[in-house]
Amino acid sequence: MKNEVLYLLLNNYADHEPAFLASAIACDEYSIKENPKYINKVVAPTLDAVRSCSGFRTLPDYSFDTMPDDYATLVLIGGFGWLDEQEADKVVPIVRHAIEKGIIVGAICNAASFLAKHGFLNAVKHTGNGLEQLRLWGGDNYTNAKGYVNEQAVSDNRIVTANGTGHLEFAKELLLLLENNIPEQVEMFYRFNKLGFVEMMREMQQK
Repeated sequence: MKNEVLYLLLNNYADHEPAFLASAIACDEYSIKENPKYINKVVAPTLDAVRSCSGFRTLPDYSFDTMPDDYATLVLIGGFGWLDEQEADKVVPIVRHAIEKGIIVGAICNAASFLAKHGFLNAVKHTGNGLEQLRLWGGDNYTNAKGYVNEQAVSDNRIVTANGTGHLEFAKELLLLLENNIPEQVEMFYRFNKLGFVEMMREMQQK
């Protein structure tokens, strides 16, 4: 479905990384949205529960074999599952298909290193868990060190990358691409979560 945001999870995924993005899509400041612009869905290698690195278990909506052909965004969530080459390599054709169709692709933490490993970052500005990790994972397939940007999250040509602590900035960049809200609302969401409730209220009272 074109309005679905697909979160691709491998076992031992980092459960905190999709939290800001998923909540902004499903909820507003008052409640769960009655008519959200997008729907959050989980895709995993099979329909069996996927275990997070914290021990939570998530039941996927789709397996790699049953996921739709068209959707709004593919979000690769980081974690330790990307170290399992046999499992992670199954994701390569999924990413290639998304990029070829012009679908937004997001990758955070080790998932960004996975993109480097398979050459998906060679034509875009990007970031990740440091240039050295991208070079280590990417080897000869990673040829765009000059495109590395030392920021929490980077968006270029419908590919968004982030380091493992950049989940809020990652959410912001994806929300802007998705036009989930007007830019001013996305910025407000970002600042509220970045500054915290108390500091945000102080700032508003001073205006």
